[in-house]
Amino acid sequence: MAASFPDAARTRLAAAIACCFAAGLVVAAAPELPRPSKDLPIDLVAASSDFDYKQNTLLFKQVKITQGPMIVEAQQATATGLNFENSEWTLSGQVRITVPDGKLTSSDARVTFRDNQIAKALIRGTPAEFEQRVKETQQLAKGHAKSIEYDVQAGVVRLDGDAWLTDGVNTIRGNTLVYDIAKQRVAANPGGTDPGGVRITINPKSQDKPGAKPDAKPAEPPAPAVPKQ
Repeated sequence: MAASFPDAARTRLAAAIACCFAAGLVVAAAPELPRPSKDLPIDLVAASSDFDYKQNTLLFKQVKITQGPMIVEAQQATATGLNFENSEWTLSGQVRITVPDGKLTSSDARVTFRDNQIAKALIRGTPAEFEQRVKETQQLAKGHAKSIEYDVQAGVVRLDGDAWLTDGVNTIRGNTLVYDIAKQRVAANPGGTDPGGVRITINPKSQDKPGAKPDAKPAEPPAPAVPKQ
């Protein structure tokens, strides 16, 4: 007779299986955000601007910053300087960061420029959201959290606070989800001790029955015969 697993062992085994499912899900669902080249020009347009040379600050209304495939838009932006070699930008109001096949949206954000390129973007909202078209399946992956940090140079996306991800079919929830794009590695609630801190929902794929034609319409009954006059 085989020995049964103790409760602690069963708990560890279930957690390990859950982590395997989570890794497969988030690798498919997390946005593969691009790393812009510092050689690409940065273009800024705005409805209005206010330069405070004494305080070395700038204020823009309805601003749009473009560098290659990345676009940053907001109703208002303040910056520590127009020198993109080293500046911090605080955005508010309908913030949108557009990337190929996807976007990030929030009410507020902070974007850091280093060496003439976007180095980091931290978006906050109620909630902060992203969506990305998964190339392999063409499904729309989505995620949201209280804040999402995208470290461009490190290639890491971090979702904090009621984090939620879906690849269009399956979902994963946790307080923190960290996805390393380069290493194709995900961590859910790193260092967490709450047994229920990570929740995964795996939805089975629907299968058509043999010979079934789901799109076919049922045959209409024949029209009643009209009696001859």
